[in-house]
Amino acid sequence: MTMNRLISRTRSALVVTLAAAGLALPAHAQTRAVEVDRIIAVVNNEVITALQLRARVEQAERQLRRQGVELPPMEVLERQLLERLIVERAQVQLAEETALRVDDTTLERAIERIAGNNNMSMEQLRAALDADGVAWGRFRDEIRTEILLTRLREREVDSRIVVTDAEIDNFIANNPDAFSGQEFAVAHILLRTPEGASPQQVEVVRARAEQALVRLRSGEDFGRVAAEMSDSPDGLSGGELGWRPLDRLPALFADAVRGMSPGETSPVLRSAAGLHIVRLVDRRGGGIDTAQQLEQTRARHILVRTSEVLDDAEAEARLLALRERVVNGADFGDLAKANSADLSAASGGDLGWLNPGDTVPEFERAMNALQPGEVSAPVRSPFGWHLIQVVERRVQDVTDERKRNAARMALRERKAEEGYEDWLRQLRDSTYVELRLERE
Repeated sequence: MTMNRLISRTRSALVVTLAAAGLALPAHAQTRAVEVDRIIAVVNNEVITALQLRARVEQAERQLRRQGVELPPMEVLERQLLERLIVERAQVQLAEETALRVDDTTLERAIERIAGNNNMSMEQLRAALDADGVAWGRFRDEIRTEILLTRLREREVDSRIVVTDAEIDNFIANNPDAFSGQEFAVAHILLRTPEGASPQQVEVVRARAEQALVRLRSGEDFGRVAAEMSDSPDGLSGGELGWRPLDRLPALFADAVRGMSPGETSPVLRSAAGLHIVRLVDRRGGGIDTAQQLEQTRARHILVRTSEVLDDAEAEARLLALRERVVNGADFGDLAKANSADLSAASGGDLGWLNPGDTVPEFERAMNALQPGEVSAPVRSPFGWHLIQVVERRVQDVTDERKRNAARMALRERKAEEGYEDWLRQLRDSTYVELRLERE
């Protein structure tokens, strides 16, 4: 028995003993203590408690009500959310075991961006969360976890995606409508199958999928069925993927919705991750001429990242000193090789030819304000602090180039989504889980 499990069981036994003895804890305090220490699942060497699950249930209920989705039965909702907590906990454990961390500086900047994106000050954000019943400490923990899981996915899945020129050629040849400008609003339900599932296991999952399909075709709300049955993280959002062009949909979904009308639902579809049901909610746009001539900028930069030992003021001061050296005749490329924290340092900070939208807005605004040969003042972006030099500009017909870039991005996204689902399934299958969610 691990130390964590021993401590948890000891606490639980102690609380039950005190409650049975009728000692001077108020009734509500006794109840709350039992809820805090009641273990409902063991994930490797950690536990999930009833109170943690209750917090997720309350959050999900608020979200579903805001979306106007009818709540599934409580027992079903609890089991769905417990499974998501288990998968999340397994990911966090893997991140911590491999020394992946999110420092306080990164967390604070992420929260500042959330406030800014909602046109709020930090005080207004706190007030809005408080009005919604979300404690500030819990919100910070959730954002830290979200950043951690994003970094884990980038390392374990996204960084391993390779798209070849042959795949790009094949994609363009077989998807003539991919760049038509048409967009699709799609929702889906995923029912995962275990890795290496036997035919009997697949049939059990297929029976559930067919049951979901019968409910949908009888007129039941798609969002309710998704919230109740989908194993995908977006299940509680009704399985909605939002508006996407065809090339940004998983290949399985793109093939399904091509021949569908808005409101139609696909039959049960099979992928490496499991079984899917896809609904085309709506479609829009189309008929866009993709021929384009764009002004491109060739630029190079020096990136300085902040950390616990290097704050914003020090990073800015370091770049100001480097800028002074460039103005006095030092070679920008040599300074980039010696000082930049970006992968482009090896090539003297050269970023190649950039199209509008290729960089983050803060970087692009500063770059567009420069003349060829000019060097910017220090510029802050989500990646750190930059010193930017524009080398030259040109107007270029980029129709074919943009098609290939769009195809490369579409293939990367498809591979990443499919790879992530498959990776999550493998992680879940390799995780020790002991369930104790018995209703009292």
